[in-house]
Amino acid sequence: MAGSTTRPNEYYMGATGGGLWKTTDGGTTWRPVTDGQINYSSVGAVAVAASNPDVVYIGTGEADIRGNIIQGGGAYKSTDAGKTWTHIGLTETQVIAKIRVHPTNPDLVYVAAFGHHAAPNPDRGVYRSKDGGKTWDRILFRDNRTGANELVIDPNDPKVLYVALWEAYRNSWEMSSGGPGSGMFKSTDGGDHWTEISRNPGLPKGMLGKIGLSVSGADSTRLYAQIEAEDGGFFLSDDAGATWRKVSERRDLRQRAFYYTRVYADPKVKDTVWVLNVNIYKSTDAGKTWKSVSVPHGDNHDLWIAANDSNRMIEANDGGGTISVNGGETWTAETMQTAQFYHVITTKHVPYHICGAQQDNSTACVSSRLPQGGPGGSGGGADQVFYSVGGGESGYIASDPRNPDIFYAGSYGGLTTRLDRRTGQERQINPHPDNPMGYASVDIAERFQWTFPIVMAPTDPSTLYVGSQHVWKSTNEGQSWTRISPDLTRHDPKTMGASGGPITKDNTGVETYATVFTIAPSPRDGGVIWAGSDDGYVQMTRNGGASWKNVTPPGVGDFARISLIEASPFRAGTAYVAANRYQQDDFKPYVFRTDDYGETWTAINGGVAANDFARAIREDPKRARLLYLGTEHGVYVSFDDGAKWESLRQNLPDTPVHDIALETTSQRDLVIATHGRGFYVMDNIAPLRQGGLQTTSTLHLYKPDDALRGLDRSLPVDYFLKQAAQKVTMEFLDAQGKVIRTFAGTPADAERKPPAPEDDDGGFRRPPEPHPAVAAGLHRLTWDLRYPGATDFPGLIMWAASSRGPIAPPGTYQARVSADGQTETQSFAIQREPHLLKDVTDQDLQEEFDLAMKVRDKASQANEAVLLVRGIREQIKDRKARLDARNAPVVKALDDFEAALSAIEGEIYQVKLQSSQDPLNFPIKLNNKIAALQGVIESADVKPSEQAYSVFRTLSNGLDEQLGKLDTGVKTKMPPINQLLQRQKLEPIKAEPLKVEAAKTSSSPPQ
Repeated sequence: MAGSTTRPNEYYMGATGGGLWKTTDGGTTWRPVTDGQINYSSVGAVAVAASNPDVVYIGTGEADIRGNIIQGGGAYKSTDAGKTWTHIGLTETQVIAKIRVHPTNPDLVYVAAFGHHAAPNPDRGVYRSKDGGKTWDRILFRDNRTGANELVIDPNDPKVLYVALWEAYRNSWEMSSGGPGSGMFKSTDGGDHWTEISRNPGLPKGMLGKIGLSVSGADSTRLYAQIEAEDGGFFLSDDAGATWRKVSERRDLRQRAFYYTRVYADPKVKDTVWVLNVNIYKSTDAGKTWKSVSVPHGDNHDLWIAANDSNRMIEANDGGGTISVNGGETWTAETMQTAQFYHVITTKHVPYHICGAQQDNSTACVSSRLPQGGPGGSGGGADQVFYSVGGGESGYIASDPRNPDIFYAGSYGGLTTRLDRRTGQERQINPHPDNPMGYASVDIAERFQWTFPIVMAPTDPSTLYVGSQHVWKSTNEGQSWTRISPDLTRHDPKTMGASGGPITKDNTGVETYATVFTIAPSPRDGGVIWAGSDDGYVQMTRNGGASWKNVTPPGVGDFARISLIEASPFRAGTAYVAANRYQQDDFKPYVFRTDDYGETWTAINGGVAANDFARAIREDPKRARLLYLGTEHGVYVSFDDGAKWESLRQNLPDTPVHDIALETTSQRDLVIATHGRGFYVMDNIAPLRQGGLQTTSTLHLYKPDDALRGLDRSLPVDYFLKQAAQKVTMEFLDAQGKVIRTFAGTPADAERKPPAPEDDDGGFRRPPEPHPAVAAGLHRLTWDLRYPGATDFPGLIMWAASSRGPIAPPGTYQARVSADGQTETQSFAIQREPHLLKDVTDQDLQEEFDLAMKVRDKASQANEAVLLVRGIREQIKDRKARLDARNAPVVKALDDFEAALSAIEGEIYQVKLQSSQDPLNFPIKLNNKIAALQGVIESADVKPSEQAYSVFRTLSNGLDEQLGKLDTGVKTKMPPINQLLQRQKLEPIKAEPLKVEAAKTSSSPPQ
């Protein structure tokens, strides 16, 4: 976290897997500022230059070395307050814990580099740059096992620096905090020379672990330290570190030392100090007593306090970043989209729901369809879905396809729950309900990993599998379980000891090792089950678990994490493996395929970046051998069974992709779970299923998926241009080949900026027509499934209505695209969604369309009549301007004619309307009433109500009456007037409508 002393509303937050975020309104809104500019998702250090807040430095990598740690690759710098970023080296440090900038010289910067988390690394220590990151000097180094985790500049003397070194590591099976390398150092000459102060009087005598340090801005002789040691605790010095005394041994200040150990002195008050842990604690008497401070989320990791205002601060916790301007009394909401999901599934709901478990939070399910509000904020409520499904922060989720409101979910310790969402009953069904918290793997009877698998058999949804070191099976919703495998892991004794290191043990379930990490029952053969362990084995059974065979791919490496196995939905003997060894300092992608039940394997990592290790792999359920790969930095696609991979990142920021799902309800979307940016959906992946980019022809139109009435609000159509075109036309045709809608695009359209919204439009205007893109590449145009709208006119204001066209009914259609003389056509259908519209017939929807078309046509007649009146009025105005006082009889005739026309216009349209809320004052007229009826008719995908027909007949008759008056007036009153004008040698008035450019409609909501 970092802020600015001179810009009180500007703050930065580094996310563990989501890049850097920034707010300029004091935390009301946040936005990512490094997307597409840095090559790592984890930002573990941020510093804003006090002398120039446009200068910002960030360090990548996660220094708290959790089990789901994300490594980085050096430091970046911005000189324009986060708009652009430049990599400034230190790549092999991999994890940077702190960055500090000299208070008056933005080019003098210090970095505390932790280094590689899983292996000895020579690039650890403290670095200094005197030229803004162009060059670096390492100014403090202990050894290749010890990194720097704390770096403090004396607020009153920037030549005085304090550093904490930390000997620690995290590999696949354990974490260790503490060792002979840990210690504290001080420099009084800006880092040229250092003195170790670890054993100064009053400090712990034994082995040291993680250390947090802070200097009081009110008195530089006052230092605070939180020290992990057997005799550790909270310490204080009043002579700049020469001597110390222990003030507190409270365990809640120093529990889980590797994950917390953060101390922050108040910049203004000497005896005020903050300590961060699961909770936040504040002391106003130099640590003698402590008060817990409430923040929006637990697990607290960083705090920045404005040097010129002790009440203003930003705090980092597992929920994000939160700001206080009153010394911690109240905090802003954490609204940044940085959820870390472990896995993802999609349900059989319509529209389908997306579910996963998010780190240090709950399970979460959301609708795949974005909310769509109706007039006045109404509507869209059915789409606003967000709920938890039991389990906990780390587990798998399974949803019963027969009843998608039945969920099974897990969390660490083997927690397994069954939830019936309709009744709210949640039951724990752990296969082995013996809580293992605090125990080493060797001492746990059933070893369930932090994120152990829970999967349903695709051939029999009544069968549920979970994994410890064994595979367990239930056929009665968890009422009982049967162990169907032996220990399927390597279970090497060296990997099964206690975790935490020599000082503080930390056995949470993350370190539970030698477990079944992934289970993949075959969709083709119920007897075939694949299992992969976190210590490098792939096992397979062909008889439902009666016997198992070790079929580990050669070349996967010892102790590889078999992250995910995908059993092919097409071939029982085919499976895919995504494995990784990043917690052994090996970042290569390990991806394999077998086509013979594991007898032989083929490495399939061609095209994947050498340092982009694999986490998840899936085969497309509609096209065999079309594969998707989730990696530490994004997602890939292969069209040839893994022989070659291509990036599928598109607009996805750099973020770990932990799981992939191909939704099975409409079978059109690709869904991913990122570990830092929440869920992402690539909707309508038809172009991928049709082979990706078709570069052999100048123009290629992909066959659209059928649209589903009741579910879809639009139809995406994709096309590829090998080279830029001068004009692209997209047409939609009905079953008879008649053109329904036409959209055209030119280079001028591409350059034209969208029109700015008009004042008082209420946000209810008909959207502008889309223009097909003309640049080379793959493009998508989205048809809203509507026929052309009603005629409208400039300044039209309506209440609870618009001039949009009717929704197309079920039937066969065509999309036709033309580019510079070349044309391609593809057919598609509009169908009823069979679940949502099971009680509706195609004929019902045809009747809805027919009536909506009649309404549209009638609304057009009404508005065309207004245009005709206004066209004639403009001519009357012109002729009157060319007459003088001697022509009073002619002027009177014109006035009388205009008055008659205005009376008719006033019955068709409320001419007094000038703003969106004016209909509350001036009642709406026929055109508005008719147009509003279309919204009633199309409020649901059903046959129109009898009253809709009745009201339409009444309104239609009323309009016909006014149209008759208009026709009569034009035919009877205009000829005599034209005779008078002819005598004055003036042009006759013609029955021509007002000529306008693109007209717009404003529609206001009911309140």
